[in-house]
Amino acid sequence: MTDNKNIKQDIELDDEKIVEDGKVINRCDDYEQKDLNKVYAVAKRKKVTSWIFVMILAIIWLFVALIPFLFMVLTGFKQKLETIMYGAFHLPEKIFTKNYLDVITDPNFWIYFKNSVIVLALSLIILLFISACAAYPLSRFRFKMRKPIYMLIVALMSVPIHVTMIPIFQLTIGMGLYDTIWALIPVNVAFALPISVFILVGFMEGIPRDLEEAADIDGCSKYKRFFKVIMPLSVPGLSTLAIYNGVNIWNEFIFAFTLTQSNENRTLPLALWNYQGQYASNTAMIMACLTLSVLPMIILFIIMQDKLVKGMMAGAVKG
Repeated sequence: MTDNKNIKQDIELDDEKIVEDGKVINRCDDYEQKDLNKVYAVAKRKKVTSWIFVMILAIIWLFVALIPFLFMVLTGFKQKLETIMYGAFHLPEKIFTKNYLDVITDPNFWIYFKNSVIVLALSLIILLFISACAAYPLSRFRFKMRKPIYMLIVALMSVPIHVTMIPIFQLTIGMGLYDTIWALIPVNVAFALPISVFILVGFMEGIPRDLEEAADIDGCSKYKRFFKVIMPLSVPGLSTLAIYNGVNIWNEFIFAFTLTQSNENRTLPLALWNYQGQYASNTAMIMACLTLSVLPMIILFIIMQDKLVKGMMAGAVKG
């Protein structure tokens, strides 16, 4: 009787406690643990569902991106008659490597390749340096004309390339640069500059100012702070711009076709013109040439993909 009376008093004094086999159990803790288990189960189900959804989207995008590339590679292994008789999507009856060998052994192909490499390298070096020099004061300093200059640079991104083709053509002739690879470099730099400055301004704004202040205390001038502090920290962003703009410069066709004429000064995208005539074109040879043309950019992307991801993630978070 005494034990039952004590248990009854415990229940009356504290409704949050129950007694089982002589042990006191907190009722609220028991409920909270059950609620946590439910929340954890729901969160786990949502995580699994999200993962499955992301994987499905990734597989769909893989097919969307991979199928055209496989079509291009496989068509390069066909004979010319196969593309005419069986259609474009018919698999090659046998591996015909002569198309690739003909492209590789074509001396004009390597001239185009050399010109593309020169234009790409010089354009990227000039573009990245000018972009970094322009983005540094716009992102780190506050002066009177900062916003109008920045808005003007952003507005230049909306200018269509083809609108400027005739003025650039006349300017190139007037400067004596027509039919030279040097005519392509200023064009590539000019049209890639606004987007590059825009991206780098956002990237450099995320660099902590404490680093510059520490360098200032150590006696660094503005130029030393730029070259020894800002530039090394901006390498991920510069690498991202190098890949993004490098692909566009490598594949640029319209200005290379307009501003050059001889085979000695044309770039790799124009090599396709060697494999088509007035009334017919060698589709298999064109696809082989396209495959060999995109291989350098694919290799470059594979090598620098980690820096590309770091640059995108670093530019997305400030501070």
